[in-house]
Amino acid sequence: MSKTTLRAWAELLRLPALFTVPGDALVGAAAVGARPGRGTFLAIGSSVCLYEAGMALNDWADRAEDAVDRPHRPIPSGRIRPGTALAAAGLLTAAGVGLAARAGRVPAVISTALAATVWAYDLGLKRTPAGPVAMGAARGLDVLLGAGASHRDGAKPLPSATGAALTMTVHTTAVTAVSRHETTGGNALAPTAALVTTATLTSALLRTPVGRGAAAPLGLPGPTAYAVTAARPLLHAALNPSPPLTQRAVGAGIRAMIPLQAALAARAGAPATALLTAALAPLARRFAKKVSVT
Repeated sequence: MSKTTLRAWAELLRLPALFTVPGDALVGAAAVGARPGRGTFLAIGSSVCLYEAGMALNDWADRAEDAVDRPHRPIPSGRIRPGTALAAAGLLTAAGVGLAARAGRVPAVISTALAATVWAYDLGLKRTPAGPVAMGAARGLDVLLGAGASHRDGAKPLPSATGAALTMTVHTTAVTAVSRHETTGGNALAPTAALVTTATLTSALLRTPVGRGAAAPLGLPGPTAYAVTAARPLLHAALNPSPPLTQRAVGAGIRAMIPLQAALAARAGAPATALLTAALAPLARRFAKKVSVT
């Protein structure tokens, strides 16, 4: 496979954003008091496949619009054929559900719901008022997938993970609302609302007791890193909602998921998981310099 083709697939699949995915399953495991194990890694594999399926399907569904607004994207530029992108979305979806099924019945059900949400978003909900909520729900389901796959009791511990799932849902919903204006700009309300959301979540994290022992020193850095990563670009987009600044705010909001996940893991008393998750942030930043996350 040539470098040009590899570059095209990296753009189609939003490679830098991929580093925000493993933390969902890791947070889910931490929330139910489980150490990352076979089920957790199956959930991570499932999440990665379903996330990338959504990226490929997104560009397939938006190919006509991208031909006007983003002709440099892989499909309108002719570097990847529409049928190839759609086939990749289907295969990745099947692989994602299959991996989750290997972790148990509950993960299989959650992954199926997650896959359905992803396809519904890309094929119809994206352009409706329900779009941001649907995308947020997908992130929340991803956290629950990690929780259900990591705990031997299946669905019983899921209520323990709902707080973390809801936090990821709220953040993702706010960022998705901003992304709806990244090609046109002109909307200050969405980044302002996302900025308020970031401040609210940061405040809630700082008020939440941190897990005992080694997790305690991680109590401040996680929420702080989350706020620093997301807030400044959102503020700039709120003050000047031009397409470039709006796109920058969306990218920052996506990358901010990593320190948010690390903060949630620390508060669940899983310092090793928090550190592992936080270590993905430099990789996301490095790859974001080469390939756009939006």
